[in-house]
Amino acid sequence: MSARPAPSEEPAVPLDVTPEVQNRPLRECVQAAVEAYFNQLSGHPPADLYRLVLAEVEAPLLATVMRHTGGNQSRAAAILGLNRGTLRKKLRQYGLNE
Repeated sequence: MSARPAPSEEPAVPLDVTPEVQNRPLRECVQAAVEAYFNQLSGHPPADLYRLVLAEVEAPLLATVMRHTGGNQSRAAAILGLNRGTLRKKLRQYGLNE
């Protein structure tokens, strides 16, 4: 059995993401995702879109930073520009407080 790489050694981007997507600015990816969401609604009105987008972005952001810091909340909070109490609250909110 091989040892799992240290958190900072894990790839920042999933291996199945194409180079074209990797090099797109985050804002373009978000815009494309929101446009796709509207297209999938087939004329139905969207509901609570702001909360939905924040949850879709914030949870993986927090998980990735926590993995990068090896679970060190102080380092993660500094990287994110949050105080540690806010980070802990958000980790609980998304069920990431292991």
